Amino acid sequence: MVRLLILCWVLLPLLAVMSGGVRGGEVTYDGRSLIINGERKVLFSGSIHYPRSPREMWPSLISKAKEGGLDVIQTYVFWNLHEPQPGKYDFSGRRDLVRFIKEIQAQGLYASIRIGPFIQSEWSYGGLPFWLHDVPGITFRCDNEPFKAFMQNFTTKIVNMMKSERLYASQGGPIILSQIENEYQMVENAFGERGPPYIKWAAEMAVGLQTGVPWVMCKQDDAPDPVINACNGRKCGETFKGPNSPNKPSIWTENWTSRYQAYGEDPIGRTADDIAFHVALWVARNGSFVNYYMYHGGTNFGREASAFVTASYYDDAPLDEYGMINQPKWGHLKELHAAIKLCSNTLLLGKAMTPLQLGPKQEAYLFAENSSEECASAFLVNKDKQNVDVVFQNSSYKLLANSISILPDCRNVIFNTAEVKTQTNTRTRIPIMYFNASDQWEEFKEPIPNFEDTSLKSDTLLEHTDTTKDTSDYLWYSFSFQPEPSDTRAQLSVHSLGHVLHAFVNGVPVGSAHGSYKNTSFTLQTDFSLSNGINNVSLLSVMVGLPDSGAYLERKRYGPVAVSIQNKEGSMNFTNYKWGQKVGLLGENLQIYTDEGSKIIQWSKLSSSDISPPLTWYKTVFDATGEDEYVALNLNGMRKGEARVNGRSIGRYWPSLITPRGEPSQISYNIPRSFLKPTGNLLVLLEEEGGDPLSITLESVVIDSVCGKARASHYRHYNGSREAKVVHLQCAPNGYITKILFASYGTPFGGCGRDGHAIGYCDSPNSKFAAEKVSFC
Repeated sequence: MVRLLILCWVLLPLLAVMSGGVRGGEVTYDGRSLIINGERKVLFSGSIHYPRSPREMWPSLISKAKEGGLDVIQTYVFWNLHEPQPGKYDFSGRRDLVRFIKEIQAQGLYASIRIGPFIQSEWSYGGLPFWLHDVPGITFRCDNEPFKAFMQNFTTKIVNMMKSERLYASQGGPIILSQIENEYQMVENAFGERGPPYIKWAAEMAVGLQTGVPWVMCKQDDAPDPVINACNGRKCGETFKGPNSPNKPSIWTENWTSRYQAYGEDPIGRTADDIAFHVALWVARNGSFVNYYMYHGGTNFGREASAFVTASYYDDAPLDEYGMINQPKWGHLKELHAAIKLCSNTLLLGKAMTPLQLGPKQEAYLFAENSSEECASAFLVNKDKQNVDVVFQNSSYKLLANSISILPDCRNVIFNTAEVKTQTNTRTRIPIMYFNASDQWEEFKEPIPNFEDTSLKSDTLLEHTDTTKDTSDYLWYSFSFQPEPSDTRAQLSVHSLGHVLHAFVNGVPVGSAHGSYKNTSFTLQTDFSLSNGINNVSLLSVMVGLPDSGAYLERKRYGPVAVSIQNKEGSMNFTNYKWGQKVGLLGENLQIYTDEGSKIIQWSKLSSSDISPPLTWYKTVFDATGEDEYVALNLNGMRKGEARVNGRSIGRYWPSLITPRGEPSQISYNIPRSFLKPTGNLLVLLEEEGGDPLSITLESVVIDSVCGKARASHYRHYNGSREAKVVHLQCAPNGYITKILFASYGTPFGGCGRDGHAIGYCDSPNSKFAAEKVSFC
């Protein structure tokens, strides 16, 4: 065995190289595949969402996806970003859908757009604009005329934009596939008799727009003809019931490469070999289109994430949040794509033979040339948890546990899904700036409003989202009362339907509580001191993103729903009482996180108190070096709030909400280089619970090492023959090898990564020297 760990030093940012556009043409399909310009295709696709990265990153992301063997880039279309108010559209900056599609075309790839316009995607309100909530008589996503009218209007708007730019393949453009609705079957039964007519209408409406390319519906087994029903999930090769017509191809719209993370929840990853296994199984069982969700997740900037979802999105995708290649996932899938493409002619033009049973949990999927019964390509599947020897075509093969071997000529194994030969890389964050000097910071304490300060009065508690209209996460509730003179202590009890609540009495914080990702409702109970005379109670209700799924989204309620105060004489119910409400925070309304807004208020020096007050804004200014391509803000010491750089939000943060593993869900926050200026960058933090800004650091995010391993079974193939045992390592673009930490053969200990490498019982003292000599030539 040979293992190498190599440190890389990155010098310059990657420069994307543009290539020629794809050749459009008629897109049709049959029971085997999509047919583009008369040619059948096995297509590998990856989701890259244009709003989740600055448009300056798009060329590099698409270039790396192409290098990874993708044919198609898939994206949702985000209705609430594009139509924030009825009839008022925004396609600027990272909302520039047309530019994104043209970049895909310029790099020679196809595009797939999932218009929805309900998309879920862990996106606030599932992509629906909140103003729909106020349309009279509306019920979302069912046979409801107001909803259908607005849905059709937006869908038509997007289709006409694509047509006007000639972006459909039927016009010579890159778009070969569109999607209408999203995973509707999961909620369809909740709408009763209004569900099936809606899905029929949606299909007819989409097809009637005459894009010249097919439409799909994912997780919709009864998708009306000619719309293709597609699969979402980790194991569609096992779970998909198949197309609902023999004339439709098998399409996998979401092959999850890991999982999004929620605040307070542990991350759920997925290995490269597991992804590869299920892609190979999908293809072996007649699948011809698979999309990785996500291929690059990116960042949920601002308030765009749905309830409790972190700012970092699918960081463990083949391209990480920053756009860097994530090994071995990226490389292993690239090798898989190349192996399957070697079989594509047989897969698409040949004949699928009856699967051959090789053992209790082993089988072979065979493909013959045209009408020939002779095996031309094969996939050998082992579903056992241990290695197994089988006989196939009179030859013996060792099938690794939970693996699929690909034999493009039915004789030689060129790829095994469990044998990860590509290198592993490790990412690290290096502090490049500290904010630990108190004179670097200024602060502004958010004022706590009393009943008299509120302009919106009511005789009961108003629903949170119906009051804020999604203009802010924050809504103040306030009332005043006068206790008996003898009362000095009382207990406040507030039941809320989510997500967070901070309570103040006479301007003093008395308690906080919050829900969770799986249960947003909670009850706050806290003791407090009473003052003589009038007492003012102020409750700050906080949303951490709107919900993104479920039936009847427009009817869901959030915020406090019951309030009572218990004293020695009994309980007083204040639920139906004279309340004052105020939307948002003063700092938000004045936009004190911008250069202009920060000048409106009087900032103070950072408090020297050991106890940081809640609801405080912190401000500092910093310079950014031009040497660090990927930059992050480490919010160690902060607890909950939102961070903004030069007026642009890099997301909500919540390090104080600890996962079951005892760690914050997210501590470092991506700052795209395009957000930064060389000097004078304004950093403003809104801290809800009381944090320590002196602990914050600015970090450079780098791939600091790559690691590879080669076993006796690892060969480099030349024209089908096995010639040499090799391990191939490569630094990131424009990086070079600075040091080889470990090299051996025989029986070394340890694995790829920075932890633990030791020489084994059989080792060559010259192996490290030989590797370094070759590497530095």
